Amino acid sequence: MNSAQKTILVVDDQYLLLMHTQFTLEDAGYQVVQANSADEALNILEEHPGIAAIFTDVVMPGSLDGAALAEQVRRTHPHVTIIVTSGAPGYDPGGLPTDVRFLPKPYTGQEVIRLIGEATPRSGFCQAAFA
Repeated sequence: MNSAQKTILVVDDQYLLLMHTQFTLEDAGYQVVQANSADEALNILEEHPGIAAIFTDVVMPGSLDGAALAEQVRRTHPHVTIIVTSGAPGYDPGGLPTDVRFLPKPYTGQEVIRLIGEATPRSGFCQAAFA
């Protein structure tokens, strides 16, 4: 299965990080949908049922942060791969659902691609794009 058939939702309120992640994923062949908040991400998930993975920051504006988004998505969309990132001092990812991956900031595009590949090896995600 070609990675271009996979859609990833990137959720971050920091525009430059959002664009960096989007370009990295697009260069690897993925389709990317953006959201600036967890609330917007939930709406997008309902509108785009083909989303295979979410890469979300923790600290964002709105009624939910990225950790709460991960918990809700795990309950409502169990098939979606979730990767959470944060650069917040003292953030403890131990409260995330057990199958949610955590990537501390700062991160590289190679790390994002690697984590997506490791988290979804049976779904056809491209692991070699930045190996």
